[in-house]
Amino acid sequence: MVTEEEIEKVSKLMRIGIDDHKEYVEKVHMMINFFDILDSAGVESEEISMPEIPISKLREDEHIPFDDKLIERLNHYKGTYVRAPKMSS
Repeated sequence: MVTEEEIEKVSKLMRIGIDDHKEYVEKVHMMINFFDILDSAGVESEEISMPEIPISKLREDEHIPFDDKLIERLNHYKGTYVRAPKMSS
């Protein structure tokens, strides 16, 4: 299914530093297996009912000015991206 090389490639694209790519192969396989279970749940015939909401009940669009310095004040701001906390198992 998923190879160590694919995980390494994705981690580089996402700018995530991973020392041991092998440890994530099994985790990715578990996630894919979970999605396979969800796909086989057989809910295609189920009808999803959504209440109709008239346009008059929706909020008005409102312009909220953006503070240019907001991103620079973030704790994990680094260059042109924001560093997310490390994922734990």
